[in-house]
Amino acid sequence: MHALVATVVHHPEDARILHRQIRALLDAGHTVTYVAPFRECGVTPWDELRSIDVPRASGRERLASLRAARAVLAEHAPQADLLLFHDPELLLALPSRRPVTVWDVHEDTAAALLTKPWVPRPLRRPLGLVVRSFERRAERRMKLLLAEEGYRSRFRRQHPVVPNTTEVPERPAREPGDDRVVYLGHVSLARGAQELVELGRTLRPHGVRLDVIGGADARVRPMLREAQQANELNWYGFVPNDRALRMCAGATAGISMLHDAPNYRHSMPTKVVEYMAHGLPVVTTANPMAEALVTGRPEGHAGRVVPFGDVRAAAEAVLELRGDEELRRSMARTGHEIAQTSFHWPVQARLFVKQLEEWVAERSGPAPSVPRPRPRPQLVERESEHTRSTREISS
Repeated sequence: MHALVATVVHHPEDARILHRQIRALLDAGHTVTYVAPFRECGVTPWDELRSIDVPRASGRERLASLRAARAVLAEHAPQADLLLFHDPELLLALPSRRPVTVWDVHEDTAAALLTKPWVPRPLRRPLGLVVRSFERRAERRMKLLLAEEGYRSRFRRQHPVVPNTTEVPERPAREPGDDRVVYLGHVSLARGAQELVELGRTLRPHGVRLDVIGGADARVRPMLREAQQANELNWYGFVPNDRALRMCAGATAGISMLHDAPNYRHSMPTKVVEYMAHGLPVVTTANPMAEALVTGRPEGHAGRVVPFGDVRAAAEAVLELRGDEELRRSMARTGHEIAQTSFHWPVQARLFVKQLEEWVAERSGPAPSVPRPRPRPQLVERESEHTRSTREISS
């Protein structure tokens, strides 16, 4: 099977797109052409991928990216068995001649518009209604995969759910220490940027540093840079998921300061699962899904839940863990056990690939046999000749 995978919004090394879904397709022996903003994000594609560079859609600057994507998809979709795309924006760029088409629904787009600073406030709710209309039309024209069970209510038909689980190591690389906490993921105001800065400032006199690992919205980057210059936190920017998780190992706790926003109320914060998988106690705001996972499981507690926006409570939770080695180790063990039994990605990977193969077979007959799985690649430092040539397509 030849899969054409496309995004113009997400970073090319997005954990769900590249490290989980594309990795699963490659491991199953399928061919993947990946359309993504490699050059703009400074990313060298994996050698075993066919890669095509397009401009990145960001803020209100989206038209050039969609034009480039439309041209690329029109040229390459007819030669593929499957088109898997990850951005609602690409609904406007789909070619008329295309194979089995699958939209991977990452978020509640209409609810997310309520927190987007680049969308004028008076337009947010009206645009949400337009998005809902596009979603209902889309499910009549293509296949959908959902990242959350909570997304089912937005659609009239039943669609498979591929949750944002993660690779869970057999055992964490290190026991949780006592001198730093980590935040992993994109940083925005709605994801608690201001609270993170204040938390770093609060913990610093106690000898605990905050490491922030992830890209950030333009609006909050100056705030993070200023806090870093004041030695109140360390901000590393975007780091590929596999390396970012290694950086998290041994921290006192993983932090999630999500706001009480509609887009987050029915979503499991992937970072919480990743913290648990890698042996970190969790300090999270009272997002219902996170709270149920961290303090509502029969296995026991995997961390502490604090009120939304309450930096003082978050700092107190961190300092409690710092001062009690047995508590943080116990919570780390509990979290790892929960992640290992309920959120291990390889189980979902097999179901994900099988579902795509079945959809392709429905149109074209039984899928041909595929070669044996290939070993995992390493990101290369050089730009391949094929990558350079394919970039010319969108220039």
